[in-house]
Amino acid sequence: MTPETVMSLAYQGMVITLLLAAPLLLTALAIGLLVSLFQAATQINEMTLSFIPKILGVFATLVLMGPWLLQLITDFTRDLIQNLPQMLF
Repeated sequence: MTPETVMSLAYQGMVITLLLAAPLLLTALAIGLLVSLFQAATQINEMTLSFIPKILGVFATLVLMGPWLLQLITDFTRDLIQNLPQMLF
C-alpha cells in the first residue's frame, strides 16, 4: 500500500465523516441559536430550555436525512471492502 493510497483513504474518510456529521451539527447549531435569541428577547435564563428543541431537531434531521446518510456510509464501506485486495498488492 503506497502512501498516496493511505492519504487518499484518509481524505475520503474525513470527507465522509464531515458529510455524516454536518447535517446533525448544523441543525443543533441553528436551533441553539434560535433558542438563544428567544431567551435573550424574553429574558428567560433557563439553561435547560434548549435541550428538548435540539433533541427533537436532531431526531427530525435523522429521520429525514437518515436514508441518505446510511447510503453514504454504506457506499463508502462497500467500495473500501471491494478495493481491499487491490490495496494490499
